[in-house]
Amino acid sequence: MYVTGQRMLIAGELVEATGGREYDNVNPATEEVIGTAPDAGPEDVERAVTAARAAFDEGRWATDVTFRQHCLRQLQEQLRKDVQEIRAAHTAETGMPVGLAMTIGVDGPIDNLSYYTDMIGEHAWQRELPPKEIMGRTARRVVRKEAAGVVSAITPWNYPFQLNLTKIAAPLAAGCTVVLKPAPDTPWSGTMLAAAAAETDLPPGVLNVLTTSDNAVAELMTTHRDVDQITFTGSTATGRRIMRNASDTIKRVSLELGGKSAAIVLDEALLELAVGMTAGGVCMHAGQGCALHTRLLVPFSLMDQAAQIAGAVMSQLKYGDPTDISNMMGPVVNRRQYEQVLGFLEVGRADGRLVTGGGPATQFDRGFWIQPTVFTDVPADSRLAREEIFGPVLVIVGFEDDDDAVRLANDSLYGLSGGVYSGDVDRAMAVANRLRTGTIAVNGAQWFDVESPFGGYKQSGLGREWGPEGLEDFLETKTVSFPV
Repeated sequence: MYVTGQRMLIAGELVEATGGREYDNVNPATEEVIGTAPDAGPEDVERAVTAARAAFDEGRWATDVTFRQHCLRQLQEQLRKDVQEIRAAHTAETGMPVGLAMTIGVDGPIDNLSYYTDMIGEHAWQRELPPKEIMGRTARRVVRKEAAGVVSAITPWNYPFQLNLTKIAAPLAAGCTVVLKPAPDTPWSGTMLAAAAAETDLPPGVLNVLTTSDNAVAELMTTHRDVDQITFTGSTATGRRIMRNASDTIKRVSLELGGKSAAIVLDEALLELAVGMTAGGVCMHAGQGCALHTRLLVPFSLMDQAAQIAGAVMSQLKYGDPTDISNMMGPVVNRRQYEQVLGFLEVGRADGRLVTGGGPATQFDRGFWIQPTVFTDVPADSRLAREEIFGPVLVIVGFEDDDDAVRLANDSLYGLSGGVYSGDVDRAMAVANRLRTGTIAVNGAQWFDVESPFGGYKQSGLGREWGPEGLEDFLETKTVSFPV
C-alpha cells in the first residue's frame, strides 16, 4: 500500500494544505513510508475555524434537528460503503490488528453513530417551568438546550478512527460545528472521514478536517477567538496545556486523559478469570489504551499464582503481522513510544521481578515491536506502578485486605477505569463503590458501549463521552422568562 492524494475538508471542499505541503505516513509494523498526508499550516486553521464559525452563525445546523439526523445518517451510510478501505488504511497506519479494527477500531464506531442520530429526535430540547410570581409579576419560564458553538476536536493516535467519530458525533448531533485534527501519526483516519463527509449534505463548514505534522499548528485550535469549546483525548500533560490555553477566553473544555487503572482480585474464586482477562487486555493494541487495567492488585498470598497465570497468558499470546486476523497484538505506534516503553522496562527490572517478556520482540527485522511483559512484586510507589506506560506491560502489586486494595487503587493521579473480581458479588460491589474512577467492571462485565458514559476522575479528565452525558457536554442552557 502506498497512498497519496489524501485531502483535508475545509468549508465543504476537499483540499490540499496551503502550498501543497505534505508529510510521510509510516507503517509502525515495518517502518516503511506508506504514503503522504496534507501538512496544514496556520492559514488552514484560520480557514477551517472561519468556515465553522460562519456555518454555526448561519443557524440552520444549530436549530434543525431533522436535517442534522439526515446528514448524520448519510455520513454513516457512506462510511459503511468505505469500510474495507478504511480498515486497511487504519491497520497500516496504526499497527492495530485487523480483527480489532473490525470491532472497536472501525466498524463499531460507525455503528455507534446511530445512537446520537436517534437520540436527538427524542431529546428534551426545552422544558417549561410552572408560572410563578417573581418580584410582583407572574412569569412563565422556558429552559432551552442549545448548541455550544464552534468545537475544536483534537484526537490521539491509539484508536484514531474510533476517537475521530466519537469526537464529532456528539457535537454535530448537538448542533455544533467542528474542526477536527487527528494525530500526526494517523492522518488517514481523518482524511478518509473527510472524504466520506464530502459525499453528504453536510453544509459547508459544519465539519472541517485538518491534518498536520506540527503540534504548534494544532495549538492554534485551542487559542482561536472563534472557538467556543475544545474536546481533546490524549496525555494529561497536554490536557493541562489546553486548559491553560483555553483560560484566556474561558472556552469550555472536555478532556479524556491518562489512566493507570487497577484490577482488584479480592479472593481466589475468580483468580484465573481475573488474571487472564487483565493480562490479555493489557496486550490489546499493544497496551495502547488509556482505560486498560495495567495494575493487577492481588492479595499477597496469591501473588505467585497470579504471576504464573499472567506469565502463561502473555507467553502464549499470538502477535505479529497486523493484517493477519489471527494475531492479537501489533506494534506500538512509533519509535518515540517504542523507546519510552523500553525505558519503563528498565525501571521494572530494577524495581520488580520480571515474569516474562521484558524487551524488544527480536523476531521482527523492522518495526516497533515489544514483548508482552509481566512484572510482579512491584512496590506500589514505583514509577512502573504509578505512571502510564502505554505498552503491553502488566504490573502485579500485592495488598493486605479490602481496605488496603481500595487505598492502593485510589492512590493515583488518575481515575479512569478499573475492575473488581470476587466470588461474592456484594463484596465486589462494595469495593467498586469506593473506587474514585469513572468506569468499573465487576467480574469482567464489559462497560465499553456507546450508551455508557465514559470519562475520568481526577487527572483523567473532565466531562463524559457517550451516553446522554456525552450530548450534554456540548449544550448550553438558556432560561427565557416572559409575563403571563
